Amino acid sequence: MVQIVADADERKSLFKEFADGLGKSGEAVWQLRGGHRIWVAPEDREKTYAPDNSPIKVVIKGATLEATEPVEPLTGLEKQIIVKLSPAGSAVELVHRIRNTNAKAVEWAAWALTMMAQGGVGIHGFPPRGTHPEMLAATNPLTMWAFTDLTDNRWTFTKKYMMLRQDAKNTGQPQKLGTFNPHTWGAYLLGSDLFIKHFAADAKKQYPDFGCSFETFTNAEFLELETLGPMTKIEPGKTLEHVERWTLHKNVKIPAWTDAELDRVVAPLVAK
Repeated sequence: MVQIVADADERKSLFKEFADGLGKSGEAVWQLRGGHRIWVAPEDREKTYAPDNSPIKVVIKGATLEATEPVEPLTGLEKQIIVKLSPAGSAVELVHRIRNTNAKAVEWAAWALTMMAQGGVGIHGFPPRGTHPEMLAATNPLTMWAFTDLTDNRWTFTKKYMMLRQDAKNTGQPQKLGTFNPHTWGAYLLGSDLFIKHFAADAKKQYPDFGCSFETFTNAEFLELETLGPMTKIEPGKTLEHVERWTLHKNVKIPAWTDAELDRVVAPLVAK
């Protein structure tokens, strides 16, 4: 589990942690532990949730940490996350690798999920907006799940942005939406701390879930910011790679969930 801490004095993590599962291993079924993980998409009850509960190998080389799991018996996949810290500031690069050890090729997309702590707001920017009739072509999907309810008050939409609020008191149906943006990014505001993750998507390639490079999900326990790579045929012995960039910003104030305020406060941080 990768952790990001907003305040070194208070040790306050922006990531959700399931305390009962931390430090444990060897369970027969997949476990929610929190933090950040790499999965394969599209979601499959058996293979996406393949147990990954064996102890991992961790190698630290200066400002780089490599975490590699043993090959999953159920999928034949070996997953690795490489964390590279910037020499200055809060920037982090995460390289996710999925190696196919099977005798046959498999086809998956990389799916990087970051589980955020309770009480914040997830933010996602749509691709650049335009006007009618100057822009007639569709610009992006907005993918729903069977349990998605656009009347749920955890959702807020503006012309340029989509917000999803994490509410620990809302024990009703979870909420989820997906979309595509060549500059895929998701942010999470918890108090005055803003976490941002980026992924460069390729509009020429096929993405899971009707073409999503970004998905967001919430229930009463956490909120997820998820990026997805393109569907890729992974030959035996070959590795799929998926790269995210993270930054963390303090003392961020968003007085209103409007395009004007999000353009003023969040857009410049996303552009860095």
